[in-house]
Formats: sequence, structure tokens, C-alpha cells
Amino acid sequence: MPLPTPAPRRHLHNRSIHCEGYLRDDGMWDIEARIIDTKTFVVNNRWRGALKIGEPIHNMAMRLTVDNKFTVRAIAVTMDDQPHEICSHILENFQRLVGVRIGPGWTKKVKQLLGGIEGCTHLVDLLGPIATVAFQVTSAEAMDMARTEHPALYPAVDPNSTKKPFVLDGCYTWGRSSLAVKEVYPLHYVEAKESN
Repeated sequence: MPLPTPAPRRHLHNRSIHCEGYLRDDGMWDIEARIIDTKTFVVNNRWRGALKIGEPIHNMAMRLTVDNKFTVRAIAVTMDDQPHEICSHILENFQRLVGVRIGPGWTKKVKQLLGGIEGCTHLVDLLGPIATVAFQVTSAEAMDMARTEHPALYPAVDPNSTKKPFVLDGCYTWGRSSLAVKEVYPLHYVEAKESN
């Protein structure tokens, strides 16, 4: 369903964020993301000169390698296009994420390590989608592949396990009283309470 018809306006800016997830041959996961910002008009940049319509102001990419516990084992960061020469001076700081686990507290830890003048706003912006894609790439079907290819890293899951699924209570659809939980995780389903 499309958005409602907007008020009269002029298109000025495009931001594209593209993410991809991979299962590596060693059983770890690579999550790659790229952010590209362009304008619909010529931008006069003090360092790069006149940027043509559609020429990237920001074109930056990141790869996080995570293990079977979602702990960051390696990170690669690049800036193909940036508005200021000194932007890339901060790239080494992103190595601070090595050893950090994607999960509860991820956003807080990212801000602690790379917030403000310790990082790049645009690259830090990629870390939210990267975390989401890390969980998307490890869907049930992908985990079946991982279990087949790397049984020592990914042991079979007990269908009667009472361990809380990571998606439980993460959003409306996966709330304990939802039909989705009743169908997919019946052991964790809780009947909804009647409201007066």
C-alpha cells in the first residue's frame, strides 16, 4: 500500500543503505553494509570541488564478522567518498567493536565506544541495520545450513527446549500472546488476559 499523496514538494536528497549477510566457509557470518548519500543538485564541496547531481557525498561501507554467539571477531571499514579529507582518520576506532556481542545492550555499547567525536555518524548509523541483518541472516533455514556444514559450532536444537527464543517479546508479532508465537513457539505461548 503506498503512502498518502504528499503535499507539493521538491526532491533534494537520497540516502541508500544496503545490507547483505553471508555464511562463511569457516562457520562465521559476514554482514556487509553500505551507505550512499546523494543530492539532486550540484554541491560545492571545499575539499572535493563541485559534486555533480547524483555524485555521492558519502559512500561508506563496513563488514562485521561475527561468530556463532554473535560476537564481533573482525571489522573492516572503508570510505570511498567522504565530504572532508579528515573523515577517514577515525576508521581505526571501529576496531573497538571487536569482542563486543550483538544482542541486548548493543546500541548502548556502540554509543559508548564510537559516539560523538570517537566515530563517524554515518558509519555508526550502519551498525543498527547490521545488527538486524545479523539476526535475519541466521534465520531458521540458514541455521539449518550452518548445522549441516558446521555441526560442532551449531548443534541440533531440541524442539522441546524451554530456552527463550530471541525473537520472543521483541515486537508485536512475537509477543507471548500472539498467534505467531502460538504457532511457532507453542511452549512459550501465554493466553492473552481479558481487558475490561
